[in-house]
Amino acid sequence: MHFTIQREALLKPLQLVAGVVERRQTLPVLSNVLLVVDGQQLSLTGTDLEVELVGRVQLEEPAETGSITVPARKLMDICKSLPNDALIDIKVDEQKLVVKAGRSRFTLSTLPANDFPTVEEGPGSLTTSLEQSKLRRLIERTSFAMAQQDVRYYLNGMLLEVSTGVIRAVATDGHRLAMCSMQADIGQQERHQVIVPRKGILELARLLTEPDGNVSIVLGQHHIRATTGEFTFTSKLVDGKFPDYERVLPKGGDKLVLGDRQALREAFSRTAILSNEKYRGIRLQLASGQLKIQANNPEQEEAEEEVGVEYNGGSLEIGFNVSYLLDVLGVMTTEQVRLILSDSNSSALVQESDNDDSAYVVMPMRL
Repeated sequence: MHFTIQREALLKPLQLVAGVVERRQTLPVLSNVLLVVDGQQLSLTGTDLEVELVGRVQLEEPAETGSITVPARKLMDICKSLPNDALIDIKVDEQKLVVKAGRSRFTLSTLPANDFPTVEEGPGSLTTSLEQSKLRRLIERTSFAMAQQDVRYYLNGMLLEVSTGVIRAVATDGHRLAMCSMQADIGQQERHQVIVPRKGILELARLLTEPDGNVSIVLGQHHIRATTGEFTFTSKLVDGKFPDYERVLPKGGDKLVLGDRQALREAFSRTAILSNEKYRGIRLQLASGQLKIQANNPEQEEAEEEVGVEYNGGSLEIGFNVSYLLDVLGVMTTEQVRLILSDSNSSALVQESDNDDSAYVVMPMRL
């Protein structure tokens, strides 16, 4: 195997592919990236056995075909440290990878390509194509609510649900829920649900860099595959039953509050400074036309804010984890937001004022 490539052309896919590779591996080959040259195409593959990412680069000059695996992070660090306009010459010589650029020369250890595991292909039960910007929006609007290391492993990921004309993403950690739906050209009749693991979702979001470009998605029994012009991403699915999110959405809330998103966000941020560092609780007091926000902590410190809102129902006092409210306001984009509440023991429903495609549920806190 022997090829030459511009530093920039190699670095971008290498950084993305190396992102999938785990630093601490039980199998040495898993900390490597698989390089394959076929004709004038170079492909780079990284995997941690759950998520696999393949990047493809067109070479400008004919190359000597072959395949080998090399330490991902070391190769990436070498590329990063070379000058921007460097032309890199890479070849395999006696089971070592020799990397040359200008007056620099590096020799890296290798492992045979045959040792590299591939995520086995299962039959796809549903194939669809979406604009990258749409899928990215779905992920950005909901991924913050995924659980991190919950024993209920099916919460450490995101539900993607496809039905006729609609694709929906739902994430919850048991204390809050985020949901976003989009119109999509899907002829699927019955609902199809998959749970994509947290790491898979975060890696997928990093790939969606061309808003006008399309991404083709295949949902199988055990895998999801997403393909763009330059990348093919495959992730195992989480085997489990996601909670029935429709039952979690609060129904029949009679207290409707309309407020300025930025003003609320700033008031919550300031109040949060003096909330209990562990529980992050704040108290909301609603009265006609105004919202009072209070926080205190074990050091007997207090914060209080008042924000003018459109509200003409009865008075209500309710507690929330302020981080959850800030996360929601942080992903919204409209000027006005609406909160729908019923009583101090019921979850709040938060939405953009003129837009129903996203919904956020936040459970109350006893203070």
